[in-house]
Amino acid sequence: QVQLVESGGGLVQAGGSLRLSCAASARTFIRYAAGWFRQAPGKEREFVAGINWNSGATYFADDVKGRFTISRDRNKNTVDLQMTSLKPEDTAVYYCAVEKDYCSGYTCYASGSKTFDYWGQGTQVTVSS
Repeated sequence: QVQLVESGGGLVQAGGSLRLSCAASARTFIRYAAGWFRQAPGKEREFVAGINWNSGATYFADDVKGRFTISRDRNKNTVDLQMTSLKPEDTAVYYCAVEKDYCSGYTCYASGSKTFDYWGQGTQVTVSS
């Protein structure tokens, strides 16, 4: 059973920074892909950032590119999302997710909200103006 636990959410002013962390359970073996997604009230869950577990290649949605970075620690089984220059429109519940099958290229990550297999419970990020 894969377990993912997110942490690091909170309230921040516009222009500020937050770092989200996702810890996979000790028995979780991430093979290919991990990512961060978010869902704002009244909207569908959307892709934010993804990382290839082996190569470290990263992928970002256009509206966070240049502001967010994603990283992974294969020894600790963690995936972090560093968010800077936050905007009120970044307000959402942020979810960590893992794809258990092969996943390559931007399209795979961008569609992950419908295809990734394992999900955390989410952490709230609120950006005030």
